[in-house]
Amino acid sequence: MQLHILDLKKPDGRNMTLYSHAAITGVAPAPSPFPDPQNANPHLRWHALRGEWVAYAAFRQNRTFQPPPEYNPLAVTTDYAMPTEMPAGVYDVAVFDNRFPALALGATDMPEVPVPVMRANGHCEVVVFTQNPAAALATLPLAHLELLLQVWADRTRRAAENAQIRYVLPFENRGAEVGVTLHHPHGQIYAYPFVPPVPQRMLAQESAYFQARQENMSHGEARNLLCDMAQAEIASGERILYLGAHATAFVPACARYPYEVWVMPTRPVQNFAALDDATRADLSRALKTVLLKYEGLWQRPFPYLMAWYQAPTDGQPCPQTQLHAQFYPPYRSRDRLKYLAGTELAAGMFAMDALPEEKARELQAVPVALEQ
Repeated sequence: MQLHILDLKKPDGRNMTLYSHAAITGVAPAPSPFPDPQNANPHLRWHALRGEWVAYAAFRQNRTFQPPPEYNPLAVTTDYAMPTEMPAGVYDVAVFDNRFPALALGATDMPEVPVPVMRANGHCEVVVFTQNPAAALATLPLAHLELLLQVWADRTRRAAENAQIRYVLPFENRGAEVGVTLHHPHGQIYAYPFVPPVPQRMLAQESAYFQARQENMSHGEARNLLCDMAQAEIASGERILYLGAHATAFVPACARYPYEVWVMPTRPVQNFAALDDATRADLSRALKTVLLKYEGLWQRPFPYLMAWYQAPTDGQPCPQTQLHAQFYPPYRSRDRLKYLAGTELAAGMFAMDALPEEKARELQAVPVALEQ
């Protein structure tokens, strides 16, 4: 589908981009609740025991938290524009620089501390999925989800133009239970100056798998790890939630969360930009199926973290890795919502008190309709 794009500048200097499949019209100047630049200056400190960077941005303590008490998004009926950040006009998705970033390309000063430090020269953006503050990702039409996949591709491409950026991660924290500070439907994009620990570990496993099979193949092209895992899930069928011509969604047999779900193309696809029209459309159907099953199972707005993993942005071919989303929801245990606890957070070892097969059956039993 054709992608219409309009770049704007906010009064405080932040960049904003509007996206739509139709022509973008009647757009007012980009507003901001902040008249002056933030001049954010986050930095990174090296955690020697864990072998990873930790970001420090103390100014985020003053960031916006929730709409004012008198703000009622459900009462908005005709004018969906958010007066503080979103301009009036005809468009579908808006992306703008995070006012309170954990990473900033303009970071300069670093403190003197007894551990290695580095400028947090990355970039953080907010992605507003729709102008309707009463909507959710699950309620958006399929064409709108396809547009969002195109937006993530464009943001990744733009971020990769900066030589400092090494990895781009779109994600959504859905619900106050997982830390959302604004009510309107939105996600974020973090562009890192390094490959973060989780995707780095995934990439290491994918690379080892791909290399081993490439060396043992006498002809043909080696498949990547995630595609082979998906094929095994498809062959089993026990944990499949969606299976289309080009995409699939399933509860992985190795799930660390009871309602963990992976969504991905079934053929090798390194990043958002590598999606063709047919795969993008089917991936949108897989994504919406999962979102609707979450909503239907719980009969309430379901809290989750949705993270999209893709190839690093170093410009090198990366056939060993696979574009995919992972959903990390809390789950009900003894009539309460369970979140990460001691062994998960402190040891990094997840202890499950439910089988993936049981939770897959619960999700499979939820009927969904994909008319839109």
